[in-house]
Amino acid sequence: MTLFKIIRILALLAVFVAVAFYAKNQKLKSRSWTEPLEVVIYRINADNNSPAVNEYISDLDTSVFEPIDRFLQQQSEKYKLITKQPIHIRMGPVLTTQPPEAPLPGDGYGAIIWWGLKFRYWAYKNTPDSDSDMRLIRIFVLYHEAKEGRRLQHSIGLDKGLTALVHAFASIDQDQQNNIVIAHEFLHTVGATDKYDADNNALFPTGYADPEQSPLYPQAKAEIMVGRIPLSAANGRMAASLDECVIGEQTAKEINWLQENSQYIAP
Repeated sequence: MTLFKIIRILALLAVFVAVAFYAKNQKLKSRSWTEPLEVVIYRINADNNSPAVNEYISDLDTSVFEPIDRFLQQQSEKYKLITKQPIHIRMGPVLTTQPPEAPLPGDGYGAIIWWGLKFRYWAYKNTPDSDSDMRLIRIFVLYHEAKEGRRLQHSIGLDKGLTALVHAFASIDQDQQNNIVIAHEFLHTVGATDKYDADNNALFPTGYADPEQSPLYPQAKAEIMVGRIPLSAANGRMAASLDECVIGEQTAKEINWLQENSQYIAP
């Protein structure tokens, strides 16, 4: 092995160690909940520069996203957090550059990893922040025209890099359900996992807002990492707003909300 190859390998190892150390530090600080996390929402017209989407985006203000702040604050009251306000949402500028196309669910783990690296680089390049990435969550919301029967691509939240890509409908009527998706993907960035099966049915007991309810069905609310209210073992409906959602015990453990002396209070 030549000296050049040895130097190159050592340089790559140094970069890997530095990135791993930074990611670990970022993870610890973002889940300490000693102070609010800064959540920045970037709006993107993902519908071929649709005039209708542009008009919707330009009319948005932070009040549309306030239910997310309120939801997390109310849910955090069930747990003993140091901070009383888990997050603070603000709007970033409208972006005109499209992110790299996300992989499909069946594309495999390798494709997801490669896309994640490209997406994080794209986020860094298009939304640089000189303050700190340790407590900063970037959520990129790709808005599409709301058309009957239209289905959106799956949204993705990454805990490595504290970034999320959300597909949403550009419609006032969809604002509340858009907020459910944004809150769901935000929680992915701080460690929460999905709690539904391949058919989008809630997993028992972790995907139920009140798994000890008797009779079990119908449930009154949705676990946020499912987003659907179980009406039976194989049937449910999408929550209408965050008022119909809760952060359950398992999710609270994953995001470091449920401490040793904390007690979960079912809705």
